[in-house]
Amino acid sequence: MTERFFPYALFGGLLAMAGLPIYIHAPKFYVDEYGTSLAALGAVLFGLRLLDVVQDPALGWLSRRTSHKRAIAVTIATAAMALSMLGLFAVAPPINALVWFALMLAGLFSAFSFLTITFYAQGVTTAKTLTGEGHVRLAGWRETGALLGVSLASVLPVALLGVTERPFALFAALFAVLAVIGVLSMRRKWRPGGDARTSNLKPILADPLARRLLLIALLNATPVAVSSTLFLFFVESRLEAPGWEGPLLLLFFLAAAASAPVWSRVAQRHGSKWTLKLGMVLAIASFGWAATLGAGDQIAFAVICIVSGAALGADMTLLPALFAKRTSEIAPEAAEGFGLWSFVSKFSLAFAAVVLLPLLDASGFQAGQMSQPEQALQTLTLSYAVLPCVLKLGALLLLSATPLEDVEGTALNRGTP
Repeated sequence: MTERFFPYALFGGLLAMAGLPIYIHAPKFYVDEYGTSLAALGAVLFGLRLLDVVQDPALGWLSRRTSHKRAIAVTIATAAMALSMLGLFAVAPPINALVWFALMLAGLFSAFSFLTITFYAQGVTTAKTLTGEGHVRLAGWRETGALLGVSLASVLPVALLGVTERPFALFAALFAVLAVIGVLSMRRKWRPGGDARTSNLKPILADPLARRLLLIALLNATPVAVSSTLFLFFVESRLEAPGWEGPLLLLFFLAAAASAPVWSRVAQRHGSKWTLKLGMVLAIASFGWAATLGAGDQIAFAVICIVSGAALGADMTLLPALFAKRTSEIAPEAAEGFGLWSFVSKFSLAFAAVVLLPLLDASGFQAGQMSQPEQALQTLTLSYAVLPCVLKLGALLLLSATPLEDVEGTALNRGTP
């Protein structure tokens, strides 16, 4: 069984290393190495995120059209992703640094999006061959690998500082090696999943349950996007604990990775809906506790990181599994469906960046300063902790009102409150 699912964990970890950690590391690297304006880098990142939102449905279409040659398409896209990573961190910009930054990230994120959509679509095809709750079991392995990849990529460049004078170049080289290993491990897993001539977007959008799952995903992902966007500011200014950001972030992701297989097993026993609701309740409790913290409360916040990280493990494991199972029932291929899923995730990140950062700035908040106006700190707490509580509560109520018998099966839903 391990041999059957391990390639999915490895490839999921590879993709995760090219996602969120790059948003964390790349801007600071270009500011430190090439003196690029942080404001200009932020504008480029926002523009690229908008490009992602627009192109993901098109990449879903491309994934479907190339489904009969998935292994070749994946190899090409993985090579493009690895080369873009090397260009971003290991190659001195041969042109204007900001332009080079934009070009490399465009290549990296486009390949990442195509691979993510194709990878999840392949999961749908594979789960059909498994007995029992195949989608949940596969998701447990895949998302555990993804969370370990995020954790590794978040701390590896910093850890390599003591090994080499160019830690990010070595990180990019190691990523390229892992890309080769990931492609080789999955080489026998790629299988055609449906008729490449038939669009799967229309039946997904026409299905009320699929639309409801997408809306739940949007409400449920936005709190994570909000907290991720404001995490560093909250630790530095609300907790007044500069230097704790890295360990706390690692603790959060490791808790998510460690909990993912546990959530998968609980869902197989009690049903995905009941288990997902439990994870949402934990998230609401942790965000509510965070709203009460102040200067010097980093130990309490470490506990919150563990609890909220564990709650994230439920979100990342069970919601994609439910959506994958539903799309497998109403559309044979589902690649474009995961284009929509990717769209929802990136829309939540765009919302957090566009709405909350200007709001924080308008409140008088100034990044990097230990002393902040009280109004700014209140705005930071409301944005980081209270708003996610409200959004999570909305997702919980919507999930509770959503009948999932057709997705989970009657037997599993016996454990659903």
